Amino acid sequence: MLIGEVVGTVVATQKDEKLVGLKLQIVREVDERNRPTGKSVVAVDAVGAGRGDHVLFATGSSARQTVLTDGKPADAVIMAVIDSWDVDDRLIYSRQEPVPE
Repeated sequence: MLIGEVVGTVVATQKDEKLVGLKLQIVREVDERNRPTGKSVVAVDAVGAGRGDHVLFATGSSARQTVLTDGKPADAVIMAVIDSWDVDDRLIYSRQEPVPE
């Protein structure tokens, strides 16, 4: 699993029939300290994430392990919206409260 931030959406009116009805989001990968890694992916949203949400996502064959993506031509999937995380007993991100610098 990887950590990322939803930064946008993708709309494609012409696509493989197995992708019809799936919400596609652009996810910018971040490291454990919430710094952008420079990598982004288009991911199927299996959990209803929105722009600005920090999420857990998987790529490769693991992306086809959710109920929503099973048997679909997906290479990335958002499978959780993060509430918070800490590293070395320091709060890095919280969805509910500002993180001290």
